[in-house]
Amino acid sequence: MKPALLLTSCVLFFGACRSQAPRYPVAPVELSGTTLRDNALLGFGPEGVRDLFDDALESSGRFEVVADESPKKSRPWRLSLEVPFTREVLKDGNPHSYAEVGANLSLERFGGNMPQRYEVVGLGEAAVEVDSAEGRRAAMRSALESVLRQVTESAVLQLAALERTDEALVADLQASDSRIREFALRTLAERKHPAAAPLLIERLKDTGDAEQVRRTIGALAEMKAKSAVPALIDLARGRDSGFLQEIVFAVGEIGGPEAEAYLYTVAQGHDTPSVQAAAQQALDTLYASRNHATAEARGQSHADP
Repeated sequence: MKPALLLTSCVLFFGACRSQAPRYPVAPVELSGTTLRDNALLGFGPEGVRDLFDDALESSGRFEVVADESPKKSRPWRLSLEVPFTREVLKDGNPHSYAEVGANLSLERFGGNMPQRYEVVGLGEAAVEVDSAEGRRAAMRSALESVLRQVTESAVLQLAALERTDEALVADLQASDSRIREFALRTLAERKHPAAAPLLIERLKDTGDAEQVRRTIGALAEMKAKSAVPALIDLARGRDSGFLQEIVFAVGEIGGPEAEAYLYTVAQGHDTPSVQAAAQQALDTLYASRNHATAEARGQSHADP
């Protein structure tokens, strides 16, 4: 086959593969945050950002913007884009400053058995090549375009993970792309798959990222991962009363003998009254839940022929 013909065939093949990939229906994008209003660093307003993001969605080939009045069966994802900061920073050993833009993209969908909500984040950067107002705006725009591509790609990966089997997601936990690993873990945790618990427990050790620790605690509580109770008890040592109450409620949500013993000890002997009260409330809820489950099991047993 001639080189030119081979190249054409390859282009057509990859184009066909891309066209066969699922396209996700999305409602018109909502923008949030004060950073997009009257931002001299960007040099243009919210509508300019919206246009750039629409371009990123279209360029991905994986999204289809639909009107709000579209048939309900399409169940479009609602995208909310926030740009929390635009800034110029210096880096050690580099003569240029850098423009940085952060972005948070929320994906929500309603109409199924329960609402779905996910968030992806990104950071775009570009060197300020020309030391002038125009040079800074050009770098900031490049950083913005970069971060919009990032969150678009991450959104595709997150939505693709939702369509994968448990077996495929477990394999994805070994992927070289950290985003694929992250979204696989999120989805497995949402499905309460046992493979997610050990990895989430390991994340509790990363105490430098308080928000991630909180999300991890919530995921373990949602999974009712009893293997996480010892790690949560260890995490509680030396914590302030507010964070400790969060752990107490998570332990109560998970349940089990070890959780029960811990909550009883805290409710009886902790130095802080608010923590004692939280432990007692979690313990009472745990008892009520256990009694309800026992009563249901007895009812089912009596109903059996």
